[in-house]
Amino acid sequence: MPRKIEELFPDENQIPEQYRNWQPIRQDYYLIDGELRSWDGPLQEVYSPVCIRTAAGCRNKPVGEAPLLTEEAALETLAVAVRAYANGRGVWPTMSVGERIQSVQRFTSAMLQKRAEIVMLLQWEIGKSLQEAEREFERAVTYIRDTVELLKELDRSSSRFVIQQGIIGQIRRAPLGVVLCMGPYNFPLYETFTTLMPALVMGNTVVLKPPRFGVLVFQPLLEAFRDSFPPGVINTVYGEGETVVPPLMASGQVDVLGFIGTHRVADALRAVHPRPHRLRCVLGLDAKNPAIILPDADLELTVAECIQGSLTFNGQRCTALKIMFVHRSIAADFLQRMSAGIDALKCGMPWEYGVTVTPLPEPEKPAYLEGLVNDALNLGARVVNPGGGARSASFFYPALLYPVTPAMRIYHEEQFGPAIAVVPFDDIQEPIEYVVASNYGQQASIFGQNTDQLAQLVDALVNQVCRININSQCQRSPDSFPFNGRKNSADGAQSVADALRFFSIRIVVAARETDANREIITSIVRERKSHFLSTDYML
Repeated sequence: MPRKIEELFPDENQIPEQYRNWQPIRQDYYLIDGELRSWDGPLQEVYSPVCIRTAAGCRNKPVGEAPLLTEEAALETLAVAVRAYANGRGVWPTMSVGERIQSVQRFTSAMLQKRAEIVMLLQWEIGKSLQEAEREFERAVTYIRDTVELLKELDRSSSRFVIQQGIIGQIRRAPLGVVLCMGPYNFPLYETFTTLMPALVMGNTVVLKPPRFGVLVFQPLLEAFRDSFPPGVINTVYGEGETVVPPLMASGQVDVLGFIGTHRVADALRAVHPRPHRLRCVLGLDAKNPAIILPDADLELTVAECIQGSLTFNGQRCTALKIMFVHRSIAADFLQRMSAGIDALKCGMPWEYGVTVTPLPEPEKPAYLEGLVNDALNLGARVVNPGGGARSASFFYPALLYPVTPAMRIYHEEQFGPAIAVVPFDDIQEPIEYVVASNYGQQASIFGQNTDQLAQLVDALVNQVCRININSQCQRSPDSFPFNGRKNSADGAQSVADALRFFSIRIVVAARETDANREIITSIVRERKSHFLSTDYML
């Protein structure tokens, strides 16, 4: 199997022409204060998880280079964002909602022109299949448009005055300040935009730190950012996270942290902020989402959902199914079907049509997954599927492990990759107790037909996780649904509506209901003297 895996990697002349002719990007600049400023300092080399076979062995394909900013350069970028916000008196935070929406729409139009480049970079940089890369781009664009439409709705509902107990008031939302946005490598575009775009459209200024992998995905968008927003509204910071991010937080000038990653990093970043009580955080963190498969589950449907749920984009999704509890009476049938389903998956390079399993972007991930598999084997599990756990360079063939027990690392650790842990159970209380004791609380999937048992599981899990999926895999969509987590899995809720509210605060302008005050307010509104006090109705 390792040899078969190695043969999945192409020779240079086997790469399709449109990919073979693609040239690495040298990005020796970053966006700051409305300009693409040249960077004369060191650059980080960016390599693809796609390896090319040569006479000397497999080598990772170069993708390009990106700036390695210093602490001083990062702090200057933050200072620009602080200056652009100007304590809420900057050009961007004082713009009308309609004007901010126009800027976002200009950006969206420019972004659509860069679709092919971004999709290509998602394939080269993180090994995402063509279909998944296209889906991520389209989903990011849809999220922007949904954000704009919901903001219009929000503004319409705020366009009237309220009179209560002799007080006239208008309640609108205002920005919070400077936002540090840090997205994940598995969905570098879409997930970053789920915090970036709501933060921008609500009037905040932003410092964007691209992820370690997927760092060049934003390069095609830098000109669009520059041309669509006033100077200083959005700025980019590149470089080693340990070098450039802690000083930003330690400055105390970051008002909101939008971060998707591990809870350990999030905790460390919050800890260095000098005024943590004033720091608002929206965090998408770790997850160990379980599937609970009851004796009467429709196994054809269940296996299809579990294959997709555990192995789409190599299982490198926070919403992936990370551990499966299957009733012992159907375990043998379930495992046989799962093994056949894994065997039917197409493995290969990101540009191959219909491919599911692709090379992994983290260089250290294959060895980590191999360690999990070996630990489980040493403690009594077996690899059920033929060839499971084989690896070569950046490729790891999915491993279906059974029976997994609490003594094994994979029972507890979030593997974030194509290793599937299957745990047999006899009593429904066993998976329930696992979820209750777990440090994670994002989602769970339950499969079965018995409504009494399903209802029992729903009631047991509803105060442990934030989404329960019945006869379907865990997932984030639709974006109108809340997306959050308990315990170490999240802080703050993410959805289109939640994000707009999270990156803003409700403000009331009020006056006693007197003739004089009515006249004052009417004059301000009629003569359009204020962006805030307004009855304009956005269509």
